[in-house]
Amino acid sequence: MTTTTVLDGCAVVTVDAQRSEHATGHVVVEGTRIGTVAAGPAPRGLPDARYVDATGCMATPGLVNTHHHLYQWLSRGLAVDSTLFGWLTELYPVWGCIDEEIVFQAARAGLAWLATTGCTTTTDHHYVFPRGGGDLLAAEIAAAREVGLRFHPTRGSMDLGQSDGGLPPDNVVEDVEEILAATEAAIDAHHDPSPESMVRIGVAPCSPFSVTENLLTRAAALARRKGVRLHTHLAETMDEDAFCRERFGCSPVDFMDSLGWLGPDVWFAHAVHLDDAAVAKIASTGTGVAHCPSSNARLGAGIARAHDMRVARIPLGLGVDGAASNEACSLLEEVRHALLFARARGGPTELTVRDALEMGTMGGARVLGRDGEIGSLEAGKLADIALWRLDTLPHVDIHDPVAALVLGAPPPLELLLVQGRPVVERGRVVTVDENEVAAAAATGNHRLLNRAGVTR
Repeated sequence: MTTTTVLDGCAVVTVDAQRSEHATGHVVVEGTRIGTVAAGPAPRGLPDARYVDATGCMATPGLVNTHHHLYQWLSRGLAVDSTLFGWLTELYPVWGCIDEEIVFQAARAGLAWLATTGCTTTTDHHYVFPRGGGDLLAAEIAAAREVGLRFHPTRGSMDLGQSDGGLPPDNVVEDVEEILAATEAAIDAHHDPSPESMVRIGVAPCSPFSVTENLLTRAAALARRKGVRLHTHLAETMDEDAFCRERFGCSPVDFMDSLGWLGPDVWFAHAVHLDDAAVAKIASTGTGVAHCPSSNARLGAGIARAHDMRVARIPLGLGVDGAASNEACSLLEEVRHALLFARARGGPTELTVRDALEMGTMGGARVLGRDGEIGSLEAGKLADIALWRLDTLPHVDIHDPVAALVLGAPPPLELLLVQGRPVVERGRVVTVDENEVAAAAATGNHRLLNRAGVTR
């Protein structure tokens, strides 16, 4: 069995602390880890080695997705012209019909597609648990194991239904005690804190407008007792800001701070509407942010202050967000949009192409607390690597290979390694049958929409 893979003759962009790059270099993968990253040709004759002729390609760290809702894959293309609250109001009744089989089909399709966009590690924020739906978190984890991505699912929750002043319908909220018990059980069953872990669980009540203060406080205590990370949506829209100020008398960030929800074990999705004080508070506490530019644009939520957050040294990663608010679900596209939207907001010096790539790699790794293991190409780190082909028509004459990747059309993905294992080769997922996955997703979509009474 081959235990060594050698990528030879490619440009290498390490995204290490020195931003080391090699115009022509090589990467040697030894088992699950990177053995060597260097300029020039690879050594020949390594025993049991698979040599990959990577001429015309560029190697980068695998991309890290810090916010997603995989179950939404089977509800794409609905409420396409709505704001966030209107979009949620239309889609909650659909999501209330999901079950274990539907979630597995959705997650497997979403994860396989993420892999084709260069993603090696992804989170998921699953917070809809209809009664009788089965073990939905386990279904996602099974899908991730089959596809082969490194997976950080979070056990989400909602306990503030419409009858109590929240946004979600009462039939998709849960009791607090039920939530805490199920969350602890999920951590005990699935969380692996080991250095080469493929699955780590987080705790993730949904949002300030769908959960109670009681749940937020107790969820934080549970996460810290179990040694896992905390995640939620925050400051995504002006509607949310108005909700928090009316209901709690303060901004979303100050509200979460009052409940102990800031710190280096926490990351927020979106963080679009932050004033200077909120940026400073998030930065001073080491709290991370998942920037989701495409979804924020799709829902008209605004453009997050990516430049200001980077200057403040906030751990800042990228997320595709839910498939129902970002039908493309391409993590490479988020790298591009993060750059373009930042420049549209603040001018051409807001982000460089290398800043954007760093957000999609080391930035995401920092957000998840795994920057010592993934996020850069360095000896000893886990072998999560994307190899992009840049010698075809769309990219062959672009002078800077990083600009070709970030600003050019999405390039062919020649190879994607996760923990040294091939997941994508020449643009095709090799761990699952793409045609079967697509057919199962189509079947699941029909079942879900028929169950929800959505007409086509």
